[in-house]
Amino acid sequence: MKNTKEKLLKLSLFLFVAILGVFIWSCSDSTSPEETQGQILIKMVDNPADYDEVNIAVSRVEVHKAESDSNSGWFVINSTPAVYDLLTLRNGASVVLGNKSLDAGHYSQIRLIIGTGSNIVVDGNFYNLTIPSGVQSGIKLNHAFEIEAGNIYELMLDFDVDHSIVKTGNSEYKLKPVIRLVPTIISGTISGTINPITSFATVSAIKGLDTVSTYADLATGSFKIMALLEGTYSVNVIPTNLLFEETTIQNVIVTAKQNTDLSTINLQVK
Repeated sequence: MKNTKEKLLKLSLFLFVAILGVFIWSCSDSTSPEETQGQILIKMVDNPADYDEVNIAVSRVEVHKAESDSNSGWFVINSTPAVYDLLTLRNGASVVLGNKSLDAGHYSQIRLIIGTGSNIVVDGNFYNLTIPSGVQSGIKLNHAFEIEAGNIYELMLDFDVDHSIVKTGNSEYKLKPVIRLVPTIISGTISGTINPITSFATVSAIKGLDTVSTYADLATGSFKIMALLEGTYSVNVIPTNLLFEETTIQNVIVTAKQNTDLSTINLQVK
């Protein structure tokens, strides 16, 4: 009897150790989702335009994995409908379009699915803003990027409203998006203050054929030009108040992930 009990005890202990070993092995061999995923963060900013408001209704934001066909492989990174007034997204202001974990890999496209309610305000009057194919296939943006496990890929979507709005008929407006996509890791900013405030200046950063512009703030004269690729720029200040002279600052250096502060730019009276 004693030998039988000892055998049963040894057998039970052996089975317990074996099961525990299988459990530990399976846990150590599995990979948690966090270890195979990275993160994408998309922010939207805007260049100025001579409208009161430009309101875009976005119902969903998606990205496309490169290995998939055109109909599959879309991953939703934001499904909360929102209306964005693009003209408020300047001088350092931005909005988060999407912030989501994704499987590591190569991605090729971003698209904004447009809902109902997009409109434009001109001289206090509201008009519907037509966005061709926005509801069906969305605004598609070709942009190749890599999601790396454990890292965040941050992207600036810079909407050029002034070149995106087309007046097609009797107070009919269409949006044909002109958008720059600039990874934050390779871009910087230029900021400063225009004096006097009453010059109501437009400030542009120019490099070769590329121009990125903003308006100086009407209350403070401050400005900030976002999503600029590294390089050397000319900063052109054009006052809308014709009492003041236009001026250009040459050889302004932009460094990735840094702000170049031009301090106060004093405009001369004509």
